[in-house]
Amino acid sequence: MNPFDLKAALLAKHAQHVVVIHFPIALFLVSCAFDFLARWRRNQNLATAYYNLVAAAMTTLPAVATGLLAWQWQLDGKRLTGNLRLHLLSGLASTGMIWLLYSWRKRLRKTTDQPMHAYLAMELIAVLAVSLTGHLGGIVSGVEAPG
Repeated sequence: MNPFDLKAALLAKHAQHVVVIHFPIALFLVSCAFDFLARWRRNQNLATAYYNLVAAAMTTLPAVATGLLAWQWQLDGKRLTGNLRLHLLSGLASTGMIWLLYSWRKRLRKTTDQPMHAYLAMELIAVLAVSLTGHLGGIVSGVEAPG
C-alpha cells in the first residue's frame, strides 16, 4: 500500500477505530489528572477538567461507532469470543462510565458545596476500566502480546 494513498488509508477496514480511540482516552485521563490537581490545590471547580470530560464524552461516540464498524467489516458480524468480546464489553462499560461522570460533573458544577469524594472514587474506577479496555485493544490488535 502506498503511504500517500489517502483513499486506501481512510477506507481500511479498521484504521479509523485505531486512530479515533486515542482521543477519548487522552481527554478522559487528562480530565482526571486535572480533577485530582484541583482537589490537591483545594479548588473543586476547575473548568479545564470539566471541558476535557465533555470532549472525552463526545469523542466516545465515534470511537464506539468505528469499533462496531470494524467488527462488522473485518469479521462480518460473527459472534465475538475471548479478548475481542472482553474488549467490546469493557469498551461499552468505559463509555457508560465516562457519560455517567459527565452527567454527574454537570450537576456538581451547579453547586459548589457538595463534596467530590464519591465522584473521584468513581473516576478512579473509570480510569481502571479505560486502562483495561485499552490493554485488551492492544492485545486484540497485536500491538501487545497476551499474558
